[in-house]
Amino acid sequence: MIKWGRLTMFIVLVVMIFAIVISTSSKLYSKIPLGLDLQGGFTVLYQVGNSNQVLTANDMSATVAALENRVNEIGVSEPSIEVENGNRISVSLAGQFNQVSARSFLSKEANLVFKSPQGKILMTGKDLESNAHYESDPTTGAPEVVVQFKNPALFQQVTQTYLHQPVSIWLNNKMIDNPVIQDVITNGQATISGSSSAQSAIQLAQLLNAGALPFPLHELSSTSVGPTLGQAALHSTLLAGAIGVSLIFLFMILMYRLPGLIAVVALVAYSYVLIAVFAGMQVTLTLTGLAALVLGIGMAVDANIITYERIKDELRNGKSLQSSVILGQRKAIRTILDSNITTLIAGIVMYIYGTGDVRGFAVALIASILVSLLTAVFLSRTLLLQFTKANVVKNTWLFGVRRKAVNSQ
Repeated sequence: MIKWGRLTMFIVLVVMIFAIVISTSSKLYSKIPLGLDLQGGFTVLYQVGNSNQVLTANDMSATVAALENRVNEIGVSEPSIEVENGNRISVSLAGQFNQVSARSFLSKEANLVFKSPQGKILMTGKDLESNAHYESDPTTGAPEVVVQFKNPALFQQVTQTYLHQPVSIWLNNKMIDNPVIQDVITNGQATISGSSSAQSAIQLAQLLNAGALPFPLHELSSTSVGPTLGQAALHSTLLAGAIGVSLIFLFMILMYRLPGLIAVVALVAYSYVLIAVFAGMQVTLTLTGLAALVLGIGMAVDANIITYERIKDELRNGKSLQSSVILGQRKAIRTILDSNITTLIAGIVMYIYGTGDVRGFAVALIASILVSLLTAVFLSRTLLLQFTKANVVKNTWLFGVRRKAVNSQ
């Protein structure tokens, strides 16, 4: 006799899973940050200061902070700036931006000083607010950079002291302007002229806002991926993943029939939860991460295969369908846990001792294992039990075992 309550519950669960997946998966996927190998970008390794220069942890932190300010000025989100081997810093930027200009901007010096006619340093770039901006001269149209001093009283004192005298402006030991103070300025605002173009004035304003680098940066190595190449790599990887997953689904349905179909539902849920985890934790997805996700699907389906083979063994031993499902799942869980725990240990070790892409692969692998335990094991188990207890199907062929094989025991 069919138990309509359990069958209804099974159908509701399946419909809910597909409804949630279809309606929200694309939105979740769009929130996952992509690595530079998937959307283009570059990685640059800098040596901070000279090779024989001894730098403290505070020196490196100050340099990282200056680089972060410059990245913010470029407008690139989710940068990766890491200190390596004591006096080296790795900067990775991903996204759509001018890579040549960005690389030049990151390491460019911005030592700004204001000097008296006698060469005495009166003020530096540190005395400026971080709101420098480009304007064109209303009379000549020449590009200018408008700056605001943090302490207007200091600038007022300078303009009073050197009234009708030139106060030169130097950028990176090169004089870029030598204006004569015409009036006492009380509001702390000044303009810097001498830029060759509007673009150079804009870049000067960005450099002043980002602040000077505490130490010079020397580029040791770099790798870059163009946006088009990154998109092509993403498309190829997603296509390969879709083909692989489709073949897995087909294999499960052909080999295990109804349980295989339920495994497909669980794998769809697994993929969705994994996307949600990546989007929620803002885990950057790279090519190696995608490879780990596809590998995770294979591991998740392993759990189902182990369970279904145990169920088939019980059916061949003459057990009822419901008893076979319960006993098969009970006998398989230990093997599934052991298998996943050993892989989890390998993933943790890779994360602790690995760097770069290896760590990205490890994060994706660990997340895949944990999510597969929730969906491919417990969700699949719940759905299969609900369906079996509904008493809709009694033919063991639909569970991958021919009736003749059952009767022969």
